[in-house]
Amino acid sequence: MLLYVLIALYILICIGLIASVLLQSGRSASLGVIEGGAQSLFGKKKGLDEMLARVTTGLAIAFMLFTIVLTILR
Repeated sequence: MLLYVLIALYILICIGLIASVLLQSGRSASLGVIEGGAQSLFGKKKGLDEMLARVTTGLAIAFMLFTIVLTILR
């Protein structure tokens, strides 16, 4: 029973990690002519990018730990 709960949490962590990586803006996102002008006018969403980076780091650590735990339990 515990194994099934851990596998369900592992799947949720995997989906969350994929979503957090895809939601981040790329490093080259500000290189476009239109986007560069808009960012200089309106500013960049710095807080959101920093929060997504922290969430991604936490989910990646959880992913690695769950992978090790599930490998040991099998």
